[in-house]
Amino acid sequence: MVFYFTSNIVSPSVTLFMGLDKYENEDLIKWGWPEDVWFHVDKVSSAHVYLRLKEGQTIDDIPSAVLEDAAQLVKANSITGNKMNDIDVVYTMWSNLKKTDAMEPGQVAYHKDKEVRKIRVAKRVNEIVNRLNKTKKEEHPDLRAEREARDAREREDKKRLQRELKEKQKEEERRKQEEAELRSYSTLMKPENMKSNKSNDGNDSDDFM
Repeated sequence: MVFYFTSNIVSPSVTLFMGLDKYENEDLIKWGWPEDVWFHVDKVSSAHVYLRLKEGQTIDDIPSAVLEDAAQLVKANSITGNKMNDIDVVYTMWSNLKKTDAMEPGQVAYHKDKEVRKIRVAKRVNEIVNRLNKTKKEEHPDLRAEREARDAREREDKKRLQRELKEKQKEEERRKQEEAELRSYSTLMKPENMKSNKSNDGNDSDDFM
């Protein structure tokens, strides 16, 4: 089961989601998207909350209000973190999450520590948590199927772009060839390059008896 929350503090609104438990989190880790941003309370057990970016967006494009919503949601869904003040919430792109066979369910590490960011949460803000909880929906998505469909669309988009690029290259080659032929014809038709069949005395060069 996956829980979905709507952060309508921005327009258009964005969706935050998290797994029911550590086993659901395993599926979210396994079938995450390259566009997903992962949130977790630093050094304390908590839910894994995700934000899915739109195509072309980066982690730097996340509005501060959305970051705060995600951080408050993570804190509220941490048994220990929810009782603490001045905690850090870490977030990074899904692709930076590292998972090995030796790790417990829901446990992750990072490929690059320098790509992990932090946001300080001074205290729980009930106004934010209550607003998000009012939008909460429970669903049972096929995470694998969704990821495979996403990858299929990406492959088709790449093929389409490659076809368009090839067409542009062919068109450019045709244009250059036409320009080269035109330059060649223009050079040929210049007076100084044209030859006459008359001799210098004005008579035809051919003699007829």
